[in-house]
This record gives sequence, C-alpha cells and structure tokens, in this order.
Amino acid sequence: MSAMTEARIRVVIVDDDPLVRSALTLMLGGQSDVTVVGEAADGRAGVALVRELTPDVVLMDIRMPVLDGLAATRLLHADPQPPRVIVLTTFDADDYVVGALAAGADGFLLKDTAPVEIVAAIRKVAGGDPMLSPSVTRTLIDRVRTDAGDGRSQEAQARLERLTERELDVALAVGRGLSNAEVAAELFLSVPTVKGHVSKLFEKLETTNRVQIALCVRDAGHAID
Repeated sequence: MSAMTEARIRVVIVDDDPLVRSALTLMLGGQSDVTVVGEAADGRAGVALVRELTPDVVLMDIRMPVLDGLAATRLLHADPQPPRVIVLTTFDADDYVVGALAAGADGFLLKDTAPVEIVAAIRKVAGGDPMLSPSVTRTLIDRVRTDAGDGRSQEAQARLERLTERELDVALAVGRGLSNAEVAAELFLSVPTVKGHVSKLFEKLETTNRVQIALCVRDAGHAID
C-alpha cells in the first residue's frame, strides 16, 4: 500500500438508499485525501463491515431496516477502537439524532448538506474534532434541555462541579464547538495542555466524546454563544 493511500481518510457509508450511497461515493471519490472503502445497506451489515474494514469515519444513516443507525452507532462505540461516526439525518423528520449523539456519534450532517461541507466535516471528525454545526447544534441541544427536565439539569450541574476552574473554562469552550487549537488560542494554553484537560473532562464528566461534553454543558444551563 502506498504512503498516499495510507494517508487517506478511509470512509464507510451505511445507508439503505442506493442513490444516496452512490452520490456520496461519487462525490468523495473526487477527493485526494478521502477514499470510500465500503458500503452497507442496513445497520447490522454496516457494523459487520466496519469491524472488518476498520475505517476512520463512518457516514451512518439513522432510519434503516434490520438495525437502525442509532443502535449501530451504540454497538460500534462500544468497540475497543471505535471509528468516528457522523450520523446522516433529515433532522425535522428524524427525532433520533439526539440519541445518536448521546450514543457516541461524533457529529451529524443534514442529507442536503453541500458536498464541500460534507468533505470538510469528514476531515474535521477524522482529525478528532466533533462536527458541530452551530445553528443545528444549538437547536438539538435546546431540544435535549427542553425534554430533559430539572433532573438532567441538576445532574449536569453536579458533574460540572467536579471540575477545576480551568477545566470548566475548557468544557465551556468545547461546548461551543471549538477545536483544541481554538481553545488553546482563546485560553492562552498550549494544545497539549488543552488535550490533557479534555482527557480529564472525559473522565470527570463520564463522557466519551466532545459532543457529550457539549450536551452536559448545555444541560447545566450554560448558553452556547
């Protein structure tokens, strides 16, 4: 395998619509740093394919036969070395996207997202940052907050109280969708220091990705600017 191939972001597409799969494969095929290594038409087949091919990123539809994307994401997230998962959704019709984020997805895309933004999202997620579209993310997290009630809010506040002042600063910045480099610049820290704080946040907040940190921050009543 060549060095160029090794450097590419390897993607698996899981969607029950063959036209969607074909369109995504065609679009991503034109990128020098992204390659589609496999496709699956339902969640169960998708989980098996991902475990076989170990891609960097999975584009996961939500509503599929046999096993839906939410359940498939949970299964993959429980693996020792899970891939990055971006869920695909129509949003207005799909009430499962919040559950997908809570299950361990690293981001989400609307199915009518512009191709250039889909590619940018794949690159961002592959690099370790969540895909948090500011407008849609605010709406999603507001829905979680509205549906959660006081119990979840109090639990989130209690979890944030475990943090040091600097860890809280980092958590709030992550909750706004900032990357490690952006957090470092804003808080005058080094990127390795920020990474260390984020690792502590995973432990103290009992989360496994940055999207869950954002949900915790918003549940606790902190606005996302």
